[in-house]
Amino acid sequence: MSLIVQLVLTILLITWLFFQVRKPSGWFGRLVLRAMNTSHGTMTEWALQELRVPRDAAILDVGCGGGSTVQKLAAITPEAHVVGVDFSATSVAVSQETNAEAIKSGRVRIEQASVAALPFPDCTFDLVTAVETHYYWPDLPANVREIYRVLKPGGQFVLIAETYRGGPFRLLYGIVMPLLRAAFLTDEQHRQLLIQAGFTDVATQHKSGRNWIAAMGRKADIPAPSLGHC
Repeated sequence: MSLIVQLVLTILLITWLFFQVRKPSGWFGRLVLRAMNTSHGTMTEWALQELRVPRDAAILDVGCGGGSTVQKLAAITPEAHVVGVDFSATSVAVSQETNAEAIKSGRVRIEQASVAALPFPDCTFDLVTAVETHYYWPDLPANVREIYRVLKPGGQFVLIAETYRGGPFRLLYGIVMPLLRAAFLTDEQHRQLLIQAGFTDVATQHKSGRNWIAAMGRKADIPAPSLGHC
């Protein structure tokens, strides 16, 4: 009986930990978010280094987590206004703490919101980023179209992730991602996700020796009528 109890407790613990990754909450969620701020930093810097955005750009980070990406974006675009959104109240709180000074100055705003219904008008942002979050979105194609909606004509979307199907650590992630009930896309599926949402100039980049992917696309200067007007 003790072995059965241990097995059940282990399964419950793993399930709880997976839930914390998907939607951090409580004191442990805060620890997870702080750890993510550190662990995702180098990957995020790698993906953002090639971006060229206006100094006064309007930027949105979707699934802002602990707020480190918002902080980096505010640092590399000194006159930009950066908004971070996350559907976890704990993530919003930690992100606000991480960006307290920039929030106080009026350059950064953090809100609780879902990628399924972003609370912004059409054509609001010059750049939208999403770091280590698209795995858990409720409806990937629809959610990427929602990001397309809030971008200005010519605006960029950059999706950054530490794993994709077919990467160097494919065997490990092939086990982990299904356990997390997380989307696990190939390089081509990332490209098609953006293309089918209406993005142009779609490209992907990878870091040698890592499982990282950055998928990028641009909203056409004159969007097709069926994809929204500005």
